[in-house]
Amino acid sequence: GVVSYFLFLKWLLFLNLTISLFVILFLILPKVLLVEDTRKCEGFPQNSSTCCSEAYLDRNLTDSNIVLDVIQGTGWMERTILFYGVYSDQIYTYYLKNLLEKQMYYNMPLAYILVPIAWALLSLVTIARSGARGFKERLVESEGQFYLYCNIVFGGWDFCIHNDRSAKIKHKAIFNEIKGCLEEERYKEEKSSRSRESQILLFLKRLLVNLIVFVILIASGVFIYFVFYYSMEQLKSNSTPLLQNTPLTESLNFNSTRAEKLLSFTVDPFGQLQVTFLEFLPFFCIVILNIIVPVLFGYLIQFENYVPASVIIITLLRTVLLRLSSLAVLLWQIHMHITKDNGVQCALNNETSASVECWETYVGQQLYKLILTDFAVQFVTTFFINLPRAFVARHSNSRCLKIIGEQDFYLPKHVLDIVYTQTIIWMGTFFCPFLPIIGTIFYFLIFYVKKFTCLVNCTPSPVVYKASKSKSLFMSVLLLGFIISMTPVAYSIAEIVPSVNCGPYRGLGTVWEFVILTFNTFPGFIRDAIFFVGKSTFAVPAFAILLFFLYYYWAVATANRHMVAVLKNQLVLEGHDKQFLLNRLSAFIRQHQKRCERRNRASFADDDSSIRQSSR
Repeated sequence: GVVSYFLFLKWLLFLNLTISLFVILFLILPKVLLVEDTRKCEGFPQNSSTCCSEAYLDRNLTDSNIVLDVIQGTGWMERTILFYGVYSDQIYTYYLKNLLEKQMYYNMPLAYILVPIAWALLSLVTIARSGARGFKERLVESEGQFYLYCNIVFGGWDFCIHNDRSAKIKHKAIFNEIKGCLEEERYKEEKSSRSRESQILLFLKRLLVNLIVFVILIASGVFIYFVFYYSMEQLKSNSTPLLQNTPLTESLNFNSTRAEKLLSFTVDPFGQLQVTFLEFLPFFCIVILNIIVPVLFGYLIQFENYVPASVIIITLLRTVLLRLSSLAVLLWQIHMHITKDNGVQCALNNETSASVECWETYVGQQLYKLILTDFAVQFVTTFFINLPRAFVARHSNSRCLKIIGEQDFYLPKHVLDIVYTQTIIWMGTFFCPFLPIIGTIFYFLIFYVKKFTCLVNCTPSPVVYKASKSKSLFMSVLLLGFIISMTPVAYSIAEIVPSVNCGPYRGLGTVWEFVILTFNTFPGFIRDAIFFVGKSTFAVPAFAILLFFLYYYWAVATANRHMVAVLKNQLVLEGHDKQFLLNRLSAFIRQHQKRCERRNRASFADDDSSIRQSSR
């Protein structure tokens, strides 16, 4: 199971590396290498996207704290290729003199929408392929359920093991697997022999525990909501007096995309560290809840009397709900924050307002900070909390200290850590294109952090999780995270008005409006072909053909299952025939031996009588 986890971590690293190549080749390099046409505000209306973006991009952001800007993604970093706001809405023009003697064009807005579609489809296909391979492995393993103990005993050993420590661990794993199977059979037998009163009592216990879990999830979401609200209100209340006392020429240096731009002023009465703490407070709360609440879930599930495998799966699902619901609450609160006060205002008219000027960059910064917070907490927990605990457990004779210090490598928890991180990366790549590159570095570092955790801090888990032998469960959770992460991205593309001050889609009603405008520029025969695909004259026959193929493959699968059952019965009958022949052969051998014994006795008797007659 641990090996499967590290292979899964390696798989995610290469997935993010591939997504990073898409982003670098089609977004970052064109932005860096190609030259934009300079547009001045003269000749355009004051509220036009050209004037608003010029005012937004010309703000002075160089006076703030460099270290805090790196941590928060603000200040000078906000004007870099890390975030959505700096990418242009222009079609670049360039000339390849040595290759083609003509002018070339690069449509940055089109590339910015096609690249996320490409890496999303790539991620979905790779998850589906890996998950299908894992399900095939599980089906093959489930075929031998009637010979489970024989398979474990005679086929469970790893002959690549060449040292005593690994052999002992493998012995313990096989022992625990057999123990788990016996425990599962004991649980099934106990379940079948329960009385009606005990069943009702168990149902009430589980109902009560599920209600408590539901209350904990709701309370966690409410807690995150109020922490975020408190953080924003405190930042806003401490920024308002400063803005009111700032001359107009200095107020133009204020980028209200974030309240931490208070650092760019000459005086900051609230304190840089306090502002930073308030900025990171919601994310610290989310990470701390992700650490504490699963421990409560693990304690509560002891009262539900589930089989060990079900205990792990149910705990896993509840923890997934916690993490994804916390992300959902955070995104909803961010959505409320960026859409209030009549949405995003033009930077020219935003002299004293604390509203958001580029909400896409703002969302990217929040997810960027969440990634950094998650990694920082994992690093601190591993080396400054769990390492001293492991040291105390190894070198102390106190039973109490050993209980406190001993740690198991609990596989579902570590799987959820990296799936949670990948969900944030998928969710934030549209708003922060540099996030997959950060994710690749994160997975490279976390691989060695988890390796240190596994080899130094933890002991092998006493629970053998049979589903962890394949990636099917990992991919199922990852697929759920992918769907959850794509939902807010799709909503922002289809429904939310893009910022007028920044980004490739400034001045449009929605991002999807650009897709429609681009589609209208296609040649007529392509548009007619696509429209024909959407008509009933094509859709109904195509649906009927798909149903026919579905029925065909269903019939083939049914026939294959029937053939498998026939072959199994044939194998059983052949086994019975062999047993019958062996029994007949054994009986024949016994009869032959008896005849030989009678002949030998008869011959001995004849010899004895002949000897006696000769002696007379």
